[in-house]
Amino acid sequence: MRLIAKSERCSGCGACRLVCGLTNYGEVNPAMAALSIHGRFPAPGVYEISLCDQCGACAEACPVDAIEAQNGVYLVNADVCISCGECIEACPHGVMFDHARLDAPIKCTLCQACAEICPRDALVLEEA
Repeated sequence: MRLIAKSERCSGCGACRLVCGLTNYGEVNPAMAALSIHGRFPAPGVYEISLCDQCGACAEACPVDAIEAQNGVYLVNADVCISCGECIEACPHGVMFDHARLDAPIKCTLCQACAEICPRDALVLEEA
């Protein structure tokens, strides 16, 4: 499976970011989301969704192999991670995130919660 962003459908509501933080970190907190939405102002109502396409650039950059592919999804092993930030720098889409409260960066786990809650089908799961 892969997650596809259809930014032209996005209203900027942020429900995807809220459910991402809740599903993965137990918090209704958009700052804990592993995707981002950018308003393209001054154009009213135009948003761009940035999300992980599971390209593996983060895993290639990790000096301690803390990011491993499991069933086509790259996951961060916080127990191995040394928080060097190399994966964050290497991410071509800017969707590896560092949070002060966490010991390791976060990225999309392809949990599907964002696609399930999006009221405008701006996030869609497709077969790879």
